[in-house]
Amino acid sequence: MNDIENAPLTAPNGDVEAAAEDRGSARVGVIMGSQSDWETMRHATDMLTTLEVSFEARIVSAHRTPDRLAEYARTAVERGLSVIIAGAGGAAHLPGMCAAWTRLPVLGVPVESKALKGMDSLLSIVQMPGGVPVGTLAIGKAGAINAALLAASILALTDADLAARLDTWRALQTASVRDEPEE
Repeated sequence: MNDIENAPLTAPNGDVEAAAEDRGSARVGVIMGSQSDWETMRHATDMLTTLEVSFEARIVSAHRTPDRLAEYARTAVERGLSVIIAGAGGAAHLPGMCAAWTRLPVLGVPVESKALKGMDSLLSIVQMPGGVPVGTLAIGKAGAINAALLAASILALTDADLAARLDTWRALQTASVRDEPEE
């Protein structure tokens, strides 16, 4: 997708058109501060698609579109979201500001920056004041993948079908690890 800012909801099977017909079905919101963050955050949406978890992806900058962010976070519950994954680089205020506006779990993904390799983003996201929690993941691709897995784990607490898919994914991951190195 080139323009994820106005991207339609993605259905569990990845069918964008079918999802557009049922906009209330997204369970996870995946937000990012800018288009450049999509390179990292697409790994979260890829994992959600693999696990057949419906999501929506949006650009909502804490600095450039603060009203859009406030509206997004304030209406997340009524729109049916259960978890928000927020990826941002640099000052990385997006996850924390999102958490300030919603009671939903917010999972923060630090996006790697050129200047400090994502350490600035990591420290910004992890150092939240008491009372405004953000679950902070690793910097970059691994963090985006793990954010999706953590979101799925949260949803699986009340969704037996998703729990089974998550168990299957984990078993396949385990089976893919060799016992011995290749020669």
